[in-house]
Amino acid sequence: VPVPGTCRTLAPVVLCLTPAAVFTGDAAAAGSYGYTNSGYSVYEEENDRLTESLRTKVSAIKSLSIEIGTEVKNQNKMLSEMENDFDSTGGLLGATMGRLRTLSRGSQTKLLCYMMLFSLFVFFVIYWIIKLR
Repeated sequence: VPVPGTCRTLAPVVLCLTPAAVFTGDAAAAGSYGYTNSGYSVYEEENDRLTESLRTKVSAIKSLSIEIGTEVKNQNKMLSEMENDFDSTGGLLGATMGRLRTLSRGSQTKLLCYMMLFSLFVFFVIYWIIKLR
């Protein structure tokens, strides 16, 4: 007599005796109908396990995509700030170049030469200070 809750392996199918068949006392149920084909339940358990695995992977991908979206927003904000900074710097350089053009067109070429010599002098002083360290 099979014990309730035990399983037998018959060929490729695993058969288990259900407790309901034992408690009803039905001889036919305890005989051939008391065993349920648990091959399907194994597949269901595997499907549940795979579904849970898929659910965790999907949630991980979701959180990763949310983090990527946040990072993209931050990067776009930083790029727009840099664009504004570059525009203001370009305007400043454009104004400086305009002043240099007007300075070079005028009769103040002597002043331009002094400015160039002063720039070279500062460059060599900085080079000499760095070289001594």
